[in-house]
Amino acid sequence: MKSEDISFFEKNLTTWVLVCMVLGVMIGKFIPSVPLLLGQWEFYNVSLPATILLWIMIYPMMLKIDFTSIKNIGKNPKGLFLTWFINWLVKPFTMYAIAYLFFFVFYESILTTERAMEYLIGAVLLGAAPCTAMVFVWSKMTRGDGAYTLVQVATNDLIILLAYVPIVSFLLNRGNISIPWETLVLSVVLFIVVPLVISYLSRQYLIRTRGFAYLENVFIPKFDPYVMIGLLLTLVIIFTFQGQTILNQPLDIVLIATPLIIQTFAIFGITLGLAYYFKLPFNIAAPCSMIGSSNFFELSVAVAIALFGLSSGATLATVVGVLVEVPVMLLLVKIANSLESKFK
Repeated sequence: MKSEDISFFEKNLTTWVLVCMVLGVMIGKFIPSVPLLLGQWEFYNVSLPATILLWIMIYPMMLKIDFTSIKNIGKNPKGLFLTWFINWLVKPFTMYAIAYLFFFVFYESILTTERAMEYLIGAVLLGAAPCTAMVFVWSKMTRGDGAYTLVQVATNDLIILLAYVPIVSFLLNRGNISIPWETLVLSVVLFIVVPLVISYLSRQYLIRTRGFAYLENVFIPKFDPYVMIGLLLTLVIIFTFQGQTILNQPLDIVLIATPLIIQTFAIFGITLGLAYYFKLPFNIAAPCSMIGSSNFFELSVAVAIALFGLSSGATLATVVGVLVEVPVMLLLVKIANSLESKFK
């Protein structure tokens, strides 16, 4: 594993989240007029500042996805089938089961029913959204097949359009949590369909007029600082609204993180084990396990904000997902690389 495979910002994402949490909590505590002002900038309960910042993050990420790679879908289909099986038929349901067990059983004497329900919603929103951006980093760090990873990510993005809403709705209905379909669909349109269409059209136009090299080496890298700023400002805004909750219940961060981390290790183990059983080469098996283990946290945070607001427990749970993502995934990269010899 090489240090240059992951940027300084990405490698220290957990630190930046903690810094944003402290800054946001302090703003919410000592400058309460800020969350009051931000709360007025809403459209149909969707925060306009947060939406703009989330688009700034999601658009450049989707620019990297080459949907023409789907023509290679027939190459080693077992790896694709495993990715689809884990991401859409296993991961959302294990996330629900593990989160429900912790929030409603293990934490029964600690959390109120309302809080437990909000945290469960956030966990489900995370579990139903497989990673589409950072997985390129994890694939590179495990010496994965970059072209094959691209096909996996592209097909997952298309499946999200059809599967995310019904899976989330189904799982939350199991817990007697009612979410209007139209609100959930609107969230998917806002944070997947719109940036996906714009990024696809942008990508095609730039390749046609300036060339692929310009897109990959010049245009997309221009967004790197803006993506960082967008994420950090989004987190500050969220924690500004979450300040009182965190001050009153600081243990909740740990309570939420525990089942999320357990879920990540469980999916990693299941996926890598199945990849070994089906005799997949390591450069396909490792990215498979990384895609299933990590989450499309940008989408999860966006949907949580759109559905429940910046101050909700669901939003806090998705943000905790951001907090634990990088250190846990870096550990799984090390574990995966240590097992590479088993796949030869």
